[in-house]
Amino acid sequence: MKRRRKWTGLALGIVSLLQINLLPVQAEEYWPEGPQIEGESAIVMEASTGTVLYEKNSHEQSYPASITKIMTALLAVENSNLDEEVVFSKNAVYKTEGSGISRDVDEVMSMEECLYGLMLASANECGYAIAEHVGKDYEDFINMMNTRAKEMGCNDTHFNNPHGLPDEEHLTSAYDIATISKEALKNDIFRMIVSTKRHTIPPTNKHEEETYLVNHHKMLTNYQGDSSHLYEYCIGGKTGYTSVAGSTLATYAEKDGMTLICVVTREQAPNHYLDTRTLFDYCFENFQLWNVAEHENSYDSEIRENKIFENEESFVGLNEEGCIVLPKAAAFTDAVPEVEEVKDSKEVIGNIRYTYAGRVVGGTEIEITGAKVSEFTFRKQKEPETEKTGKEKKVLKINVKYIIVGVLAVILLAGIGFGIYHFVDNYYLIKYKLECRRQQKMSFKEIKFRKRKHRK
Repeated sequence: MKRRRKWTGLALGIVSLLQINLLPVQAEEYWPEGPQIEGESAIVMEASTGTVLYEKNSHEQSYPASITKIMTALLAVENSNLDEEVVFSKNAVYKTEGSGISRDVDEVMSMEECLYGLMLASANECGYAIAEHVGKDYEDFINMMNTRAKEMGCNDTHFNNPHGLPDEEHLTSAYDIATISKEALKNDIFRMIVSTKRHTIPPTNKHEEETYLVNHHKMLTNYQGDSSHLYEYCIGGKTGYTSVAGSTLATYAEKDGMTLICVVTREQAPNHYLDTRTLFDYCFENFQLWNVAEHENSYDSEIRENKIFENEESFVGLNEEGCIVLPKAAAFTDAVPEVEEVKDSKEVIGNIRYTYAGRVVGGTEIEITGAKVSEFTFRKQKEPETEKTGKEKKVLKINVKYIIVGVLAVILLAGIGFGIYHFVDNYYLIKYKLECRRQQKMSFKEIKFRKRKHRK
């Protein structure tokens, strides 16, 4: 715990240094002028950063029609499993009209099949049945929709149904639909479903025949034989139309590593497709994605200078997925960074947020990496720089286990030597004493012999 507090303190020190050192030279900031479109409201948002590349009245409220179903699908994949059984109630069948796949009362389908019906065929009865299944009841699901929208920062939205059929209290904006789409695209199941061109629903308890579905989005498929709007970079989306809403369209496209979300509302067909293509072409031609961890050299130098040990992974680092979006005429260093400290987080200590031309263009997190420092590692005195001596810096590493074994070996050898020394010393001492006793006995015998000889 003490070591973690120490590391966190050092990391926050790095954040403070970054706030001083990440001060780029200001350059003239240029933002490409967007095209003219027919629609009354539109937006293009980059999915990974949330950067708005183009907007036209994007916060004006309007009727969304069936692009409402993006939120319905998101809540379904977040709150249920694909294999759950969904039962179509009387309300689901008879309180919906318009587009559908002709389900019957008490018909049973898996959640997965309901989602394909919802997003490919825009089936209103599937939206109603999903709402009843995911929520405690229908009204509870509507509350879930509005709560989730607020969590994502959608301030222009009030949902009043799960399918988008006309309702004066059912309103949103192009910006909010793009924000909901940005969140939905993080979900792999949602991505899989909206990118599917064709799908077959197997027989059910009410339908003996299979039900064939074709995605209604004409930039993804040649729905109704119309291939004039196909767009090679399209990866999915959702169509919408009612007489009061006009044509609405949410479309997702990927190119050069950049994922874009385009939403247009209050359009007249076929302008919703034409405007969407125009906006995609404009954005792909004029903007590019930059990975922050790969290009933020000022941050990297600070980390290198503040490492605790050589040859060790830094204990803090930049999230490698963080990106920014800039016009192709701008360099990464033209974006203005701002470092913010993050409190109450065990993994993240700060954020680097970038702005350009008055817009927030993305950023990334400064994370505690969890790198472990090797134990019992010691460094020699710092040697002269490589440029001066031609020698590389070396680190002397001593393993205490080997030291202890060595010391014990020396003690053992010393003990053995000491024992041998005393054994030899005692051997000669005993030998000397025995010799002295032998000589004394001989001396006594000689004295007795002489006495006897003298008497005679």
